[in-house]
Amino acid sequence: MSKFTLLAGGTGGHLFPAMALAQELVRRGHHVELMTDHRVESYGGDFPAKAVHIVPSATPNLRNPIKFVAGGLTILRGVAVAFYKLARNRPDCVIAFGGYPTFPPFLAANLLGIPGILHEQNAVMGRANRALCAFADLLALSFANTKFADSKRVEQVLTGNPVRDRVRLASGVAYPKLDGDGPIRLVVFGGSQGAKALSEIVPPAVTLLPEAIRSRLQVLQQCRADDLQSVAEIYRQAKINVELATFVADLPERIAQAHLVISRSGASTIAELTVLGRPAILVPLPGAIDADQKNNALVMETAGGGWVAEQATLSPQSLGTRLTNLLTDPAILPKAAAAARALGQPRAVEKLADAAERLA
Repeated sequence: MSKFTLLAGGTGGHLFPAMALAQELVRRGHHVELMTDHRVESYGGDFPAKAVHIVPSATPNLRNPIKFVAGGLTILRGVAVAFYKLARNRPDCVIAFGGYPTFPPFLAANLLGIPGILHEQNAVMGRANRALCAFADLLALSFANTKFADSKRVEQVLTGNPVRDRVRLASGVAYPKLDGDGPIRLVVFGGSQGAKALSEIVPPAVTLLPEAIRSRLQVLQQCRADDLQSVAEIYRQAKINVELATFVADLPERIAQAHLVISRSGASTIAELTVLGRPAILVPLPGAIDADQKNNALVMETAGGGWVAEQATLSPQSLGTRLTNLLTDPAILPKAAAAARALGQPRAVEKLADAAERLA
């Protein structure tokens, strides 16, 4: 038995692949602990770790000198806290899943001589991972072509992005038939934090669909709590069958039953959509410095499994037209579903666990 400590930010996008690896390592008889930040309380309740350690962290703010110094001091405090905990537990290997909350414990592990793996989920290497590459023994990639990875002098392995057990279980569901009389199931979500833009654009777009489609629609939409009332009112007036929730615990199973998904294009979302084999209209989070979500979405679009819709140019009218075209042609969505599934890497977690065991 080996001891592993997984390092991940406390949001679903970072925790879900870490959770998948933890599940696989526990199956193999290993001891697993987690180091993360305070946000884990919302998403880490089912994490299969013997212990969860909260480590101080901060995102450097280069534009504000005061915040930059304060952030630097927080990171140093995080390194000290992580150093103490890692020195006591002494894992055989640490695996980091990106984001600045992984920065202090990964540095602490390096100071202690503990081997470390960096896992990059996106098609563009994140800034924290780029900075930490100098201290890594192995870089695990989710995409064959990952921007900035070629310039890093560290051993690399293509593993894919691990998905949780419940995603892999749901992946056995065949794409539902889309005939002329049955229900049309549409799933809309904006990542673990929700997306205000999708709440503003999708409901009015759906109301513009032809009556023959609207009458068959069954919509599941994740909304922020602040948006629930306004979104519900739009669907109510249009008499559309809808279920709204701030968090969808059984999202993998609901996606597996869907004909089409509208979502952001975070790395975990892309991994789960492709393993489940479901087509999607992908609305990348705008404003990201490295456009990671756009690059993720372009991989899926190039493979034929989805369509990129830039938020800046997306309107209810344009989305309504796109939905009408997709939902009235019975050949488009099943073909895209097959393309999405061909892109999926359901064995990513085994590959990453193999790499972790080898390094340990």
